[in-house]
Amino acid sequence: MTDVRSRTTLRLAAGAVCVALLALPVPAAQAADAARTADDHPATRAALETFQAKAGPGAAVHAGDGTDAWTLSAGTGTVGADRPLQADEHIRAGSQTKTFTAAVILQLADEGEVNLDSPIEDYLPGLVTGNGYDGTRITVRHLLQHTGGVAAFAPDPLINAPAPNPDGTYDPAALVRMGLQLPPVAAPGEDFTYSNTNYLILDLLIEQVTGTPVHTAAMERIVEPLGLTRTVFPAPGDRVLPAPAVNGYHGIRVGGLYVWVPALSFDPSLFGGSGALISTLEDLTAFYRALTAGEVLSPAALEEMRNVQVVNDAGSGYGLGLMRLDLSCGGVAWGHTGGILGYQTATLVTGDGRHASAVTNALFQVNRPDAELRTLLDTALCEDQPQDS
Repeated sequence: MTDVRSRTTLRLAAGAVCVALLALPVPAAQAADAARTADDHPATRAALETFQAKAGPGAAVHAGDGTDAWTLSAGTGTVGADRPLQADEHIRAGSQTKTFTAAVILQLADEGEVNLDSPIEDYLPGLVTGNGYDGTRITVRHLLQHTGGVAAFAPDPLINAPAPNPDGTYDPAALVRMGLQLPPVAAPGEDFTYSNTNYLILDLLIEQVTGTPVHTAAMERIVEPLGLTRTVFPAPGDRVLPAPAVNGYHGIRVGGLYVWVPALSFDPSLFGGSGALISTLEDLTAFYRALTAGEVLSPAALEEMRNVQVVNDAGSGYGLGLMRLDLSCGGVAWGHTGGILGYQTATLVTGDGRHASAVTNALFQVNRPDAELRTLLDTALCEDQPQDS
């Protein structure tokens, strides 16, 4: 695979679901035979079916060990049809976008254009100020790691979005101002609070430093060099989910009863570098594998990205746009989760080549199946591994 850092040098010469998944206990691993076909992963299939029974109309997991890959699906990608979800179909990745955005920032740090420990005030004077915020004390690192004390905020087109522009797009500075209307929850550096506002600020930092908006920078620096042909960071105004696609839904589940309606259409500029990415399970896997293999950042920048803030007693943590989760079979996995209108997603990879990427085509505001998703990912990564004693 082409080294993104090399191609970039030649050219210059990328909710709450995250926190919930990090905080969950790790399920017990189940031993299994090492050589199997896709249909011979009974523990993962059982975990997938349990997840889907509490999730959207359909669910899928794409997993493998670095040599072979396989996909399991349950339910349907289109209500009213028998249409299993496929690993090469487009989905909205939600907050997995944050890892792409963070990778752009860390490339800029590699190039000497951004200092992770400089205050955001140095780059965006006057943006993060007032209502208890002091941009001279909140650093770029704080924003990447959600440790600047910025209050939790996730824009919603029906509940808490600012007025759109006449063309239906959203101004990122207006989104930031809305997020900062909520007072700080901690002093900078004292605590972890997951907030989309942090990454909306980083969008503006990328544009200030590069002269290009985040969607352009992420495509040119990350997506295109890695050959992620089914990954799109949509520009403002581009609301289309490319075909083939898994359809997203809103819905409710009460016991065995459920109702699904198509997910609300929204403009990607509402989420920007915090959640606008469109991708596939296959492409998301390829991205995280390339990132953790050192094909996107320098070794020093990757080490910075993996320097986590521990967020629970189990030792799981959040780095600079990258999550670390401890596995039941021993070792750790790296990746991110995502939740956006119509979709809940997650991707994890390990240092020895194992990977698991999952999706369901609905996002619940209450009774979200975070525990079942965590079990699914852990099972897919650990089913063929010996139990950690």
